[in-house]
Amino acid sequence: MHTGEAMAVKGGGDEHDRGRDTRSRLRELALKLFAEQGYEKTSLREIAERLGVTKAALYYYFKSKEDIVRSLVEDYVAELDELIAWGKAQPATAATRAEIVRGYLHIVASGTEVFRMLHQNQAAVASLASAKERGELIRERMDALTDLLTEPAGTLRDQVRAASCLMSVSYCCMRFHDRVASAAELEKAVLDVALELADAAPADAPA
Repeated sequence: MHTGEAMAVKGGGDEHDRGRDTRSRLRELALKLFAEQGYEKTSLREIAERLGVTKAALYYYFKSKEDIVRSLVEDYVAELDELIAWGKAQPATAATRAEIVRGYLHIVASGTEVFRMLHQNQAAVASLASAKERGELIRERMDALTDLLTEPAGTLRDQVRAASCLMSVSYCCMRFHDRVASAAELEKAVLDVALELADAAPADAPA
């Protein structure tokens, strides 16, 4: 890495902020290119050139394309962990379930582009060394959320309802992302259905 680039990362607060901004822009551009032209057809050199940085600067943040994918998934998992930790500290009530559903919807809606990219590049990303780890991480979080959305003495049917709630949010956010007039319209429709499945719909909601 050139001296100036190293200082931009290791310097004071402004330099540190610029470093974080560069990392964010690298990820955003990589995500865009992976979705548009495919994971395999996108190179680190192209990402660096498009962003106007040296390849050495890119290597400071990400050693490979797989590192970029891993960082995107790790951020998603970290958000799920925060939601799970919050849910575990709350009483097992319908109000808590409603907030968990709203929190999960927000996380999924914010990460829709990431999972659309993973879906579009299934064959390529499935062969990555981190694919198994990624699947296990997300599966563990989904299990934890399903438990939080199920009454302590819940039946198998209750667990299925909770899991269906989470899956409906994930699938519908991706499926209808580009088929609605606005993201707010989609999120409202998804939330209404998900709250019903989680047995957490407001008391005044229509039957």
